[in-house]
Amino acid sequence: MAVVALGLPRSQPGAGETGFAGMPTTGPMLDRFGRAATDLRVSLTDRCNLRCTYCMPEEGMSWLPDDDLLAAEEISRLVRVAVTRLHVAEVRFTGGEPLLRRELPEILRAAAALRPRPELSLTTNGLGLKQKARLLADCGLDRLNVSLDAADPATYAESTRRDRFADVIAGLAAASAAGLRPVKVNAVLTRRGSSGGKDWRDVAAELLDLCLASGYELRFIEQMPLDAGRSWTRAEMITADEILEALGSRHRLSPDPAPRGSAPAGRWLVDGGPASVGVIASVTKPFCADCDRTRITADGQVRNCLFAAEETDLRALLRSPGLDEEALDEALALRWRQAMWTKRTGHGMDDPWFQQPERPMSAIGG
Repeated sequence: MAVVALGLPRSQPGAGETGFAGMPTTGPMLDRFGRAATDLRVSLTDRCNLRCTYCMPEEGMSWLPDDDLLAAEEISRLVRVAVTRLHVAEVRFTGGEPLLRRELPEILRAAAALRPRPELSLTTNGLGLKQKARLLADCGLDRLNVSLDAADPATYAESTRRDRFADVIAGLAAASAAGLRPVKVNAVLTRRGSSGGKDWRDVAAELLDLCLASGYELRFIEQMPLDAGRSWTRAEMITADEILEALGSRHRLSPDPAPRGSAPAGRWLVDGGPASVGVIASVTKPFCADCDRTRITADGQVRNCLFAAEETDLRALLRSPGLDEEALDEALALRWRQAMWTKRTGHGMDDPWFQQPERPMSAIGG
């Protein structure tokens, strides 16, 4: 692949320059440690219609200006470059809350028309899912994850600062009816409990019972230092081992013998299976060595790690004048490869130099 001279200032050298010696310019996106980025996370917006206590303040945040957001056509172009030039095999759309993005059906249809066709998934809070699940399935969505941190309305309302529990339950049922299976439920537990005094262990057990009864796949996620208020502490975080101990006191858990691969969740069969529960131990048992992810923020920045301190701007390149279609795609692919080549070995949460990213989770994308 030829290096395209753009006539634009660059934050990184080109392939073959200092720092990029040995970087392949064909095939999958590799980093210096041999990991291939085949799983793309695309944030469609930083806005959200919940105010989860572990994510953002009650009053919300300063959202990105509309002009800073990638247009639907720009998102579709980046997805096309990722799939056809960079060997990305799975594309997950995130937010903020991706159902708030008006052009989501259009973006899904464009991605589903690509060859090779990527697997298409979505992470959502589920508030608008009852009305949109069938449409999303018809547009090419394969599966989704729904965030749900409690199995009763009162605890849910305290966690999210919104009384929308019934809407999420209805959305989960609609997703299952639309064929978006397996329906996965993501849950983050906090020690604060509820105003009614409910212990987090009871919250965890009730969530598992709800998912077992409904045929959903539950995955608990260790709370990570990505909150807007920067109040996260390791001492307050509920660990994967604690979660498994709590669930194990009520159910018989055994490790799932199926290969885990690059999946972030460790899985346990519940009472002998086939139902299972997953735990994503991002903090206490990181899976960085098997990470296959690359991320695009809603304003068009590549993040090679959820906790990266640096970003690589693709939006400016997308909007630069004077490049024909082929040259622009080639330039986007090269810059994206460069961003992934410099990925660190791990997120470094246990290292003395670690600092929480400037952007919170809602602005990065899940």
